[in-house]
Amino acid sequence: AGPGQAAMYAGLQELGVANGEDLKETLTNCTEPLKAIEQFQTENGVLLPSLQSALPFLDLHGTPRLEFHQSVFDELREKLLERVSAIALEGKVEERYKKLEDLLEKSFSLVKMPSIQPVVMCVMKHLPKVPEKKLKLVMADKDLYKACAVEVKRQIWQDNQALFGDEVSPLLKQYILEKENTLFSNDISVLHNFFSPSPKTRRQGEVVQKLTQMIGKNVKLYDMVLQFLRTLFLRTRNVHYCTLRAELLMSLHDLEISEICTVDPCHKFTWCLDACIREKFVDNKRARELQGFLDGVKKGQEQVLGDLSMILCDPFAINTLALSTIRHLQDLVGQDTLPRESPDLLLLLRMLSLGQGAWDMIDSQVFKEPKMEAELITKFLPMLMSFVVDDHTFNVDQKLPSEEKGPIPYPSTIPEAFTKFLQENRIACEIGLYYILHITKQRNKNAFLRLLPALVETFSDLAFSDIFLHLLTGNLTLLGDEFALEEFCTSLFDGFFLTACSRKENVHRHVLRLLLHLHHKVAPAKLESLQKALEPTKQSGEAVKELYNQLTEKLELRKPSPAEVTETPSMELPLPTVPTPASR
Repeated sequence: AGPGQAAMYAGLQELGVANGEDLKETLTNCTEPLKAIEQFQTENGVLLPSLQSALPFLDLHGTPRLEFHQSVFDELREKLLERVSAIALEGKVEERYKKLEDLLEKSFSLVKMPSIQPVVMCVMKHLPKVPEKKLKLVMADKDLYKACAVEVKRQIWQDNQALFGDEVSPLLKQYILEKENTLFSNDISVLHNFFSPSPKTRRQGEVVQKLTQMIGKNVKLYDMVLQFLRTLFLRTRNVHYCTLRAELLMSLHDLEISEICTVDPCHKFTWCLDACIREKFVDNKRARELQGFLDGVKKGQEQVLGDLSMILCDPFAINTLALSTIRHLQDLVGQDTLPRESPDLLLLLRMLSLGQGAWDMIDSQVFKEPKMEAELITKFLPMLMSFVVDDHTFNVDQKLPSEEKGPIPYPSTIPEAFTKFLQENRIACEIGLYYILHITKQRNKNAFLRLLPALVETFSDLAFSDIFLHLLTGNLTLLGDEFALEEFCTSLFDGFFLTACSRKENVHRHVLRLLLHLHHKVAPAKLESLQKALEPTKQSGEAVKELYNQLTEKLELRKPSPAEVTETPSMELPLPTVPTPASR
């Protein structure tokens, strides 16, 4: 018997059951092999008197004994598996588990025997507490560990954080990678962007589902995952870990796992915020609820602010709060109301501030709400409202009959204070960037070109972050026709994108994504100079090189063939000049 067969019979000897080795020994030491085989069959066969006469009948049909024994064995194993699952549900709790424990004790020595292993695994799966000794044996054997059910693995994991970390780590890497792939996706659209999927859809993602299943109802494992997420967020500052923190809690909420939801102090806050994210707006009723949770943090429980700030730091939460802030500001313009007079607006700023301060709070372990700078409310937001007013005034002016003085030009300068706020104040910067996304989405080219210079230097380079550039490139598709104009392209590319391309690989990627999508709209001379400026260097990563090659291929296809070039002039007939009323 080779090593494979040895595994087949693993553990039989301990139970006093003869195996292949015993048969080999018997045959080696006997004088009459056929008799010895017959005796071995009688002693170890199925001990049913009525069967003895039936077996020769099978022989007549040419059915090998192995096939017969195998089918009996399979049948019995299925019955036993069904019985184990039934025992796990019947009778008093102590009694049912006692039966299963006895069964495990008897069968565990056969756990490495492939044919019996499923039964042993099934018994362990139904035991809420597998004996420590057995768990250690399973843990020590890679194949056994792999084969056991998640219910058993949970019992192993809860006392082995490192092993659990090894299981969770690849899932977290996959999650971050999926988020980054979405942000850098080649499909640029204003309708389908990073924030389009609903919270419920996102929670169906593979990683969230796997983690939810690994945790089950085990609070200890849930706490471990949260600890991993906090640690990784601190180490990398990657905000996608905050998204996963919220998605995981809401996934357990969907499954009504009260064992975990009732002990997570963020549950109700996250649930309420989740509804706002679904609507992409914080309405008055939910604003009151969220405020109630924040005001309800008691003395001695301030640590919960660390968790709440992480929930609010989720980009989906920030997106919802920022969009709601812009909407509120527009409403205030219509109502002639100042920002400081709007409690709803102040609450949005409070939550933005808590979310943006998450990293500092968890890092410093000082759990108190960040102080709001008065100037944000008294100076910066009124300045944004004045931009909204400028647009209204300009639009009304355009409609008025033109006087002798000619049309009023659109204001081109920006207050120095605006640029300063974007550089020095994180919340102001976030709101300013969302205002710029808002005017781009409205196809407001004038306002966009006016404010664009302020984006070159922003707080912690937020204007060059992936989420902002992903949204901006999507919204710019609405201004597609402007790309034919030299002035627009110079402002956008030379004045903004190219200032950071060489020092920030991600910006290089986003510009190439945008050009892949809009190259046919860009004036040919500008396109040529951009192609030169965006050429990858030796230090450029694979993604940049790949995108640049795709763009080059597209531009090659667009170039007319030499034959077409010579014919072009004859096709361009001069247009008859028609006098227009303006030229009288």
